[in-house]
Amino acid sequence: MSLDSAPNHVKLAVDLIYLLETNDLEPEDVLQALKIVEDDFKQKLVQRNKQQ
Repeated sequence: MSLDSAPNHVKLAVDLIYLLETNDLEPEDVLQALKIVEDDFKQKLVQRNKQQ
C-alpha cells in the first residue's frame, strides 16, 4: 500500500512522526505531549457527541 492510498489517520501518523523526529525531541517529552493531545481530542469528541 502506498502512502497516497493510505487512510487519513495513517497519513497523519506519518506526518507527525516526521515532524517529531526532525525536531530532535526527547521520547519522554513526545509521549507526554501526545497524552495531552489525546486528552484534548477525546474531549472534543465528547463535546461533538453532546451536540448531536
